[in-house]
This record gives sequence, C-alpha cells and structure tokens, in this order.
Amino acid sequence: SESVTPSHLPHLTPSGSAHMVSITAKSATARTAIAVGRVRFSNPAPLPLIKSNALKKGDVLGVARVAGIMASKKCPEIIPLCHPILLSHVGVELALVDSGDEGTDHGAVEIEAKVQCTGATGVEMEALTAVMGAALTVVDMCKAVDKGMVVEGVTVVLKEGGRSGTWRKDGWVSRFDQLEI
Repeated sequence: SESVTPSHLPHLTPSGSAHMVSITAKSATARTAIAVGRVRFSNPAPLPLIKSNALKKGDVLGVARVAGIMASKKCPEIIPLCHPILLSHVGVELALVDSGDEGTDHGAVEIEAKVQCTGATGVEMEALTAVMGAALTVVDMCKAVDKGMVVEGVTVVLKEGGRSGTWRKDGWVSRFDQLEI
C-alpha cells in the first residue's frame, strides 16, 4: 500500500505550539513496529565478560531484554506527546557481535524490538523506547569495564497497520526469526 507522508509536523498547531495529536476519529487496527540499534564496545573487555556471564551486575542480555520490555510500557511517561497504548506484545532480542564482525573493532550487542497493539495509533515510539531501554541497560551493566561504549543506529525498520499501511526499511532483514514479519 502507498505510504502517506504529511506535509507538516502533526504535533504542532498552525501557531507552532506543541499538542497531542487527536486519534479520536481513527479506527482501531492491528499495529506493529520493529526498531533496531546496537551498543558498540570501545575496548575488548566487555565481550568475553558478557559471554561468560562474569560481570558483577549479572546476566547482561537477560536483564537488558527485560529492561527493553519495561521501557516500551513506560513510553508515554518519557515522551511527552505519546498516547498511552495498551500493548498486546513486546519482544526484545539481543545478540552479541564478535570483535571485528559487522564493522566493530571490539564487538557489540545488537538489539531488535517488536511491539504490537490493536489501537488507533502506531507503536513506533514504543519500539524505539524498548531498544533504548535495552541499550542503556547494556551500557549501565558494562560501564565499569568500558566507559567509551556508543549507542548507535537506533531506528524503526518496519511498521504495519493504520492508514499508511506497511513500511519496511530497504534491505532490512531481521537477525531473529521470531521477530520476522
């Protein structure tokens, strides 16, 4: 289906003030969004510690997965103009990238979040918030051994539902089968 691109920023009134967009007249449809991102390490210390589950704060990937899920549910508390949405599914997956692979010198953690609802507005912000919650948890748990980590590439790669239909970032393929649409 053809995507509709507005010619203005919908959160701004004609006078330029910010407001919450009305979704009152929109019909409830199944909505899905997938976002991705990564935490890139700046030195070789975190990767083997995560692999051996030897960091003082515990299981990095497991804790980050739960943090991402929790973050998605808190999205309207963090982003001022987001609507509270009853989420029907949040999935967060993380994968270690070895040193030297996929453009990293010291490895990384790749993150994908899939968020779904049946509602009158999309869940792109919730998916992005899930990725950031997971990424920031990786940073928090690894900061003792790597102060120079970089969170990068956080972006929506797929959205489905609503008036604009399906949009998929060109060339994106999920690295996790359970997130694939």
